[in-house]
Amino acid sequence: MKKNIAILMGGYSNEYKISLKSGKVVFETLKNSNYNCFQIHVLKDKWVYVNESKKEFKIDKNSFTIIEKSEIKFDCAFNAIHGSPGEDGLLHEYFSKLNIPMSGCSEFQARLTFDKIKCLEYLKPHGIKCAKSSIISKGEKIDSNSIIKNVGLPCFVKASKSGSSYGITKVSKIEDFDKAVTIAFNEDNQVIVESFLDGIEVSVGIISYNNDILVLPITEIVTDNEFFDYNAKYKGEADEITPARISNQMTLRIKSIAKKIYEILDMKGFSRSEFIIQNDEIFLLEVNSVPGLTNESILPKQANAAGIELKDLFSNAINEAIN
Repeated sequence: MKKNIAILMGGYSNEYKISLKSGKVVFETLKNSNYNCFQIHVLKDKWVYVNESKKEFKIDKNSFTIIEKSEIKFDCAFNAIHGSPGEDGLLHEYFSKLNIPMSGCSEFQARLTFDKIKCLEYLKPHGIKCAKSSIISKGEKIDSNSIIKNVGLPCFVKASKSGSSYGITKVSKIEDFDKAVTIAFNEDNQVIVESFLDGIEVSVGIISYNNDILVLPITEIVTDNEFFDYNAKYKGEADEITPARISNQMTLRIKSIAKKIYEILDMKGFSRSEFIIQNDEIFLLEVNSVPGLTNESILPKQANAAGIELKDLFSNAINEAIN
C-alpha cells in the first residue's frame, strides 16, 4: 500500500513564498511515484491541505489528519519549510509528539543551526574558523564605534535567525550602521556583526544518502551585487558555478571541513554550508538545515551534478525518515 506523505511548505517567516516553490517542486517530482503526496500549507493563519484543484481542507492539528472523502493519516512529513516553524525546531517537536516521522535533522540540530550566533559558537571549539564578530541584543545600548573598531569596515550586519538573506546588510560607512541594525532587528532579537571576508564564496551541500554521508560537488558563487543577496539567489543576479573553480587540494579541504561540521552537529537529511576562501584559509558563514529545493536552488543542482535525480533525492529523504 502506498504511504501518505505530507509535503510541508510555507511557514511563518518572509521566506514562505520561496518555501511554497520548494514544496511544489517536491510535490511535482513525487506525485506520480510510489507515494500518495499531499501539499500541506503551514501558514500563520491556517494549516491546510491544498489539492490539485486548489481546494483547501483544514488540518486537524491535534492529530495532523485531514478529512477529504474520509480521514487521511500520514506516514511521514517531508519538510520543505524555510524559516519558522520548519527550520527552528517547532515542527520537529510537534511531529515527535505525534510519532510521525519527518525528513531531515532532529529538533536540537534545527534549533542550533537556525541560530547563526549559537551555531558558530558551538563549532568554534572544534577548530572551525569564522569571521571576527560582535553580538547585539535588542534593547541594549549599542556602541557603534566600538563594534566597528572590532570588526572593521566593510562589515555585515545579520539577523541571527533568518534565511534567504532577509535581515542582512553590507555596511561600508559607519553612517549606515544604525539603519542596518534596524533592518536586522525586524527579523530577530539578536544581531551578529561580522567582518567582511574578501575571497571566494562557495556553497557545499551534504546529504545522508543510501545510509552514507555524501558531500556533493561544490558550487562557487559569483555576483556583481554587494553580496549573495535575495536577488542574487532567486532572481538570477549571480552565477552559480558547479563544480567550483578551485584547486583539487582546496576542494578536498573544504569537503573535509563541511563533512566534519555535518558530523559534529550530528546532522541528517539535507544540509548546505556556506564558506569564504580568503588567503588559502576557509571560513564558515552559516549552516542551513532546510536548503532551497526550487529549480533555482543550489542543492538540487549539486545533486544533479553528482548524478542524483530529484526523485531519488527526495525519496531517499522520506525513506530515511520512515526507517
